[in-house]
Amino acid sequence: MRTKDLLAALATGLWRWDNASGRVTLDAEAARLLGLPAEPAELTEAAVRSRFHPVDFAEINGVVQLAVSEGTVAETRLRIVDERGQVLRIVRSRSLPRTVDGDGGGGDFELVGTLQEVPEPQPGTSAARTPVTGDWRRSREAFLLDAGRALAEARSTAEVLRVTAGLSMPGFMPDGQAVFGIQGDRLSVLGHHGHLPGDEPPFSEMALDTDYPAAEVVRTGRAVYLPTPADYQRRYPTTWSLTAPLDHSSWAYLPLVNAGRTVGVWKAGFAQAVAFTPDERSVLTTVARMLAQALARAGVQESQHELAVGLQRSMMPTVQPDIPGMAVAARYVPTGGGLEVGGDWYDMIPLPSGRIALVIGDVQGHDVRAAGLMGQLRIALRAYASEGHHPDAVLSRASRFLAGINETEFRGHGEDQRFATCLYVEVDPATGLLDVARAGHPDPAIRMADGTVMLRPTSGGLPLGIDPDSDYPTTRIVLEPGETMLVCTDGLIETGGHDLETGWERLRDVFEAHRAGTDEGGAEGLERLADGLVQAVHGPSSHHTTGPLVDRREDDIALLLLSRESAGRGLDAGDRLEQRPGRRTVFSVAQAEPERIAAARRQMRDVLHDWSDPDQVDSAVLMVSEIVTNVLTHTDGDALLVAEVSGERGTRRLRVDVADGSDELPHRRRPGELASSGRGLVLLELLAGAWGVAPRGDGKSTWFELYEDAGTPEEPPGPGSPGSAESVPEPAA
Repeated sequence: MRTKDLLAALATGLWRWDNASGRVTLDAEAARLLGLPAEPAELTEAAVRSRFHPVDFAEINGVVQLAVSEGTVAETRLRIVDERGQVLRIVRSRSLPRTVDGDGGGGDFELVGTLQEVPEPQPGTSAARTPVTGDWRRSREAFLLDAGRALAEARSTAEVLRVTAGLSMPGFMPDGQAVFGIQGDRLSVLGHHGHLPGDEPPFSEMALDTDYPAAEVVRTGRAVYLPTPADYQRRYPTTWSLTAPLDHSSWAYLPLVNAGRTVGVWKAGFAQAVAFTPDERSVLTTVARMLAQALARAGVQESQHELAVGLQRSMMPTVQPDIPGMAVAARYVPTGGGLEVGGDWYDMIPLPSGRIALVIGDVQGHDVRAAGLMGQLRIALRAYASEGHHPDAVLSRASRFLAGINETEFRGHGEDQRFATCLYVEVDPATGLLDVARAGHPDPAIRMADGTVMLRPTSGGLPLGIDPDSDYPTTRIVLEPGETMLVCTDGLIETGGHDLETGWERLRDVFEAHRAGTDEGGAEGLERLADGLVQAVHGPSSHHTTGPLVDRREDDIALLLLSRESAGRGLDAGDRLEQRPGRRTVFSVAQAEPERIAAARRQMRDVLHDWSDPDQVDSAVLMVSEIVTNVLTHTDGDALLVAEVSGERGTRRLRVDVADGSDELPHRRRPGELASSGRGLVLLELLAGAWGVAPRGDGKSTWFELYEDAGTPEEPPGPGSPGSAESVPEPAA
């Protein structure tokens, strides 16, 4: 009775909160402090909750759970409100919580303690910044939101530690921090901030049975708070000499717990003394939980990254940079995101003939299975190529190989079959001759000596693995001196919402802007061009090797660049200027591929992309279409188109030769208004600056010329003039 009288005189009430039953027991003084009649009462948790400010009651659970886990007193300040929500008074609650089952597991608990009225803080006093005013709470909530967001975005252990070092806690800020990891039976320092570079050795490789706060936290799983140096020296005299030189006044060591297991310790040292009130301990505990989760995420990402990088490096070969007369550069950029290794690859294979094969491909999918399948396919291609097979035979065998894997492995697992696109180029370094076989892959692009970039349409077949009996026709291209070829996977083209057409336009600008080869120092210039193409898709990177560039994006990227040494290499700048490189393209249209006439028209527009007279461009496209169509219609052979632009801009000459294997010379016809043919030579007479037919040993060549400074002629040339059909000029070069 005397105890109750003393508590009543001190305006202190007693309460007991049983979380398991949801009942709260109050004595008379506690009931009065809650705005109820001054008599003992037993209420529901909901009834008592209605007497507390909602923000304050929401904190009780966090404070109690913290006290249960640490075995300490739960202390907090609460605003008491009436039925209208008006604040009646402020009370301090001090209670000792314990779990019902007594195991400290944080489940149901019983709270026994006191309620005591505290004075209302006066404006302008230091009490105005106490937790109960809401100012400190708002600052704390904002801090925790910012800290949680920053830690959630950290992707590596180093980044997590940088974020933690930059946290500015409300009202108190650590001057020195360290994160300890656990390696076997010892502590290790993962990172620290606010200490000098030589301060960490005494704390690294420390045994877990050492009399040191971090070691005790690992052993017990409970936080250690040391408000004063005297507390530290009293509790840990053995290691006090190691800590004293760091010049801190207070220390907090908190466990980093992930999945119920202590994986490390966070140490926060304070230059100014900190009392470690329940509110301050609550903030530190919340930060430690977020830090543990961030470190766990970063560890998983780093492990996956390391595994992915190792897999990528084992599968990506090193290209041979010292091919006589040529230079090669390559890049592989994975899609990012852990083990999303993807199925893109490139390869460079020495052939028995002394030539070199360049291979680039893309296996369907962005997973480990795609990466494994890519490795098998790459090995098979190397084997077939090393046996000396021609490009078409290499791809045919690879397609059968992949189709066999689909039949035996994927269907056995109930999965859909995988396919792969591939481009195989056999290179003759001595002549620049390229034999290209294509399996559903994007066509190569060629940058000519004058900087013009053109797609080179090539014959092709189905992607590998779809039809084991697919044929892969070979297209022959000559890489002229000073020219550069780009082959890539669709990730380089279509990333960023682009389709094939707009993606190529974006790459064309970068390709034309960079000057690889002679002007850029050969192989070094080609490396800069490779970096520029990758940066055009996903931004700058400091990586300049053939290893992986890791950054999240929509699709893997693989690219190969092949440059043929310019004929003017080794000359001084004046000699190179005198040479004025021209622009030349060669294109074939087979009898069995009349659809390639449209590709021939596109080739002409690409060749004349910067021609000053658009009417002449239309004329050239029309004449090429007519001549090639006549070859396919009136002969049994294929058409070989050679277009060449020479001279200074504004006064350039376009020369187009279309060769075929027929000895029969064309003759002029007079088609009627409704005739569907017979206008080819008429168009040449009307549109060409000059034209003719040149017999050749194995057929003939129909040619025409346009002059940039002349415009389209208004009058057709007369009989016997250089532009007449009767003229028989020298065979085209």
